[in-house]
Amino acid sequence: MNLNATLFAQLAVFFILAWFTMRFVWPPIVKALDERAIKIAEGLAAAERGRQSLDLAAKHSAETMREGKSKVTEIIAQAEKRGQQIIEEAKAQARIEAEKVIIGAKVEIEQEAARVKEALRERVAELAVAGAEKILLREVDVRTHADMLTSIKMEL
Repeated sequence: MNLNATLFAQLAVFFILAWFTMRFVWPPIVKALDERAIKIAEGLAAAERGRQSLDLAAKHSAETMREGKSKVTEIIAQAEKRGQQIIEEAKAQARIEAEKVIIGAKVEIEQEAARVKEALRERVAELAVAGAEKILLREVDVRTHADMLTSIKMEL
């Protein structure tokens, strides 16, 4: 055997194998590796966007919580203020109603006093008439008249 022929044959087989590998085997492997690298890069980018989105959402939720707390505080303050207004309005209304009741009671008392005065006048008139009748029925006597007037005064 000739060393040169074997060497050339091995060299030829090596180049054919290298050409075959570079032509048919290597491109699908490189393509698969490139696709995998792209997917990994996209995944890392998506993870970064997700992290940024999470940070943004955390900031937004913290801001929303602050706004909510301030609104709640404001609403509570308004409710307390409105409660005080309602209490003051109720007090004012109660004062007005009390004044109306007092005025009504005064009017009623005045009417009752007027009725009592009128009844008293009628009674005085009746007593005067009765006294006059008694005086006229009896004989005219100064002492008797004085006794009768005294008794009438006592009845009044």
